[in-house]
Amino acid sequence: MTETVLLIDDDPGFRDAYRELLALEGYAVAEAGAAPKALSELRRTSARLVVLDLMLPPTGRAEEGAALADRLLAERPAAKVIVVSGAGETPLALRLVERGAYDFLAKPVDPDVLLSVVARAAARLALEDRVAELERSLAAREGDASAMLGQSPAFLEARTLCERAAPTDVPVLITGDSGTGKEVFARYLHARSRRKDKAFIAVNCGALAPTLLESTLFGHRKGAFTSAIKDAPGLFVEADGGTLFLDEIGDMEPALQVKLLRVLETGEILPVGAARPLTVDVRVVSATHRALESMVADRTFRDDLYWRVRGIEIALPRLADRVGDLPLLAQHFLNLSRALVPRSPATAISPGAMRRLEACDWPGNLRELRHEMQRALVMAGGRGEILEEDLSPARRGSGPAAPAGDEPAEGATLEEKIAALERREIAAALRATQGNRSQAAARLGLSRQGLLNKMDRHGLK
Repeated sequence: MTETVLLIDDDPGFRDAYRELLALEGYAVAEAGAAPKALSELRRTSARLVVLDLMLPPTGRAEEGAALADRLLAERPAAKVIVVSGAGETPLALRLVERGAYDFLAKPVDPDVLLSVVARAAARLALEDRVAELERSLAAREGDASAMLGQSPAFLEARTLCERAAPTDVPVLITGDSGTGKEVFARYLHARSRRKDKAFIAVNCGALAPTLLESTLFGHRKGAFTSAIKDAPGLFVEADGGTLFLDEIGDMEPALQVKLLRVLETGEILPVGAARPLTVDVRVVSATHRALESMVADRTFRDDLYWRVRGIEIALPRLADRVGDLPLLAQHFLNLSRALVPRSPATAISPGAMRRLEACDWPGNLRELRHEMQRALVMAGGRGEILEEDLSPARRGSGPAAPAGDEPAEGATLEEKIAALERREIAAALRATQGNRSQAAARLGLSRQGLLNKMDRHGLK
């Protein structure tokens, strides 16, 4: 989608010069010289990018532009308002950024700096649109489906296999490190199966003592043991017709493995203390972060049960192996976190903070990223952007925020500083998209050829 930039300035010369500059970069441009026309153009064009000079009529004071910025953001909170101010208005411009403006530029405005800031704002809009689209489409079908967001090859392969396995009754084994979203994948599979209108029940096999897990799964009869004061049906009976999710199946004791194998082979369960078995129709989906093949070799997991539960194996990638998905996931978790922080504004992640996030290993995977975004939103204190200082100490110290050699030398000219900034942004976009130049161009708000030209200029491969 071509973004429209609304230029608001009472100087026709400024509007003429930057209208032509932005049009050459592929933007549609609307313009206004005062507040009434600006609001009219905002509604007419649905512009989401605004370049606003604070010195506006009728008084020519910066407070006129500040009041208009507040009105623009109140009417269109998702808009990216870039404030242009003189040196004396810098404190006011900073307060506007705290109230929701995207960025501010000091006069005289360098054309390359303007284009760079507008491109970053357009890329942020594109990312927010993508997050919202995925959230809407997935929430409509599966509810909370954070773990189903992503476009990296390893993730797409796992999701495709999940979708193909869903309509069948073949047992599924979901493997992956802790925090990679195994239970969400299991729920996604259930929601797309013929059993979606029946129960989905989850149990963590490592969280219960063996005797308690047995009665929890298979049920018991009154008097079967001291605390059995009444019959209990067990989770297999409660999940009859639906799906039973056995998380951390690798922690199941050998005696229980035998009983589970019988259910998978015959569909029969024997409650503790019962004389006769019951027949159930349950699809079993299992998950583990342990290497079951090694456990089979060590004889701590039955090989016949292994082949039963591993009808189809879905291996989930670590977050560190899908770094291209990290901006999408981080913004998604940030959006979700707003429900926990009253009156928090729509919040974006600054390029510097994103580079820090992309440099992390994320041993806790999606769970760790979710907690990091919750913490960052609290630390931002109502600011509309997550900065490096809002991240936890472990994230801030995870590595350089930019590639070596990208920082301008001390005493560098403004042109050299702008070039260094542009090179850092391009390098970060290429890392985030795993070298995909078309996606990187979209993130930066450039055409593909425009990105290639800039890469050649900066010596980037």
